[in-house]
Amino acid sequence: MKIYFCGSIRGGREDVDLYVKIVKNLKSRGDVLTEHVSNTQLTHTGEAGSAAADRLIHDRDVDWLRQCDVVVAEVTQPSLGVGYELGRVVDMKKRTLCLFRPSSGRVLSAMIRGAADGERFVVSDYTEDELEKVLDQFFNTLTRT
Repeated sequence: MKIYFCGSIRGGREDVDLYVKIVKNLKSRGDVLTEHVSNTQLTHTGEAGSAAADRLIHDRDVDWLRQCDVVVAEVTQPSLGVGYELGRVVDMKKRTLCLFRPSSGRVLSAMIRGAADGERFVVSDYTEDELEKVLDQFFNTLTRT
């Protein structure tokens, strides 16, 4: 199974330690195409900053989105890039899990929460202690469909 993980890079790296936990869990379930999102050395400036490099990153990531079987996105830290990716995967009709922590004090965008259909596009509020259970539940639904 090819898994695309979305998490904030240029929008802020405050949740990178959580991304590490998520990616570790996802790697036990399949091939994580975007493992670099959990790299603790990656800063908010991203992989590169030139327009040419940005184009390469965009094209590579959209290609990975096309290849993947499933998408998991941590959406607590607002990110234009993650929002863009999620818009693309909705259009591609990819099975998607969005993870949101209400304890952050943030309010999830209506464009994300409102896209949830409970089947193909799932939004799950969670705490860090519930992470493994939420991922198990989502991936178990994949094997039943």
